[in-house]
Amino acid sequence: MSASETAVAADGAGGAGSSRPAPSGGRKTFSSVLWAVLVPVLLLLGAALGQWMTWAGVVVALATIAVAACVIGGSWHRAGAATLVSFGGFALMLFAGPAAYEAYMQTLGEPVDAVVTQVVDRDQRRGPDMSCTVRELGGKRTTYEVSQQENCFGQARPGDRVEIREDPLGLLDPRLPDSPDQRNTTEITLAATAVLTLLVAGGTLYGGLRRRG
Repeated sequence: MSASETAVAADGAGGAGSSRPAPSGGRKTFSSVLWAVLVPVLLLLGAALGQWMTWAGVVVALATIAVAACVIGGSWHRAGAATLVSFGGFALMLFAGPAAYEAYMQTLGEPVDAVVTQVVDRDQRRGPDMSCTVRELGGKRTTYEVSQQENCFGQARPGDRVEIREDPLGLLDPRLPDSPDQRNTTEITLAATAVLTLLVAGGTLYGGLRRRG
């Protein structure tokens, strides 16, 4: 066999047995940054959407966590980063939804005078489940039944006059005002959301930059 034939045979054998080449440094960095931005953005979108349509928000958030875990843990072989992003994503879902709702209603919500007509504590197995019924004092005198998600925690009693915040788009239930012992709750929720967002983004970026194979 000639030298050229030997080289061709060696190249053919090497090509058949070699694995897929690893992405270049620039491509790896770009894809890692893209995932690090996309994952938390989709989680925040799902959490915000869940305040309007719960099932839709849950589907978006869970699908995002599942895909991120498969990519980071399966394709990138970074199980630790995948676990961090998964748990951080679930925690972000819990904080981001209320943070988006509270910030939106306190910033853009229309103040309306109302009166509390009923307060009920269902006290289910998982804990208290407050429900408040409020009626507008002006306009259409619309009656709303709001839950703890809308800040009904027993701070108002039947007969109390309150100033509720109504969604100008009419998509979300109105929000009851904070009680004196609820100061800075919105700021705390927003801060927790920001920290968890950075945690998810950082875990995704680390997994992408340190990927194996």
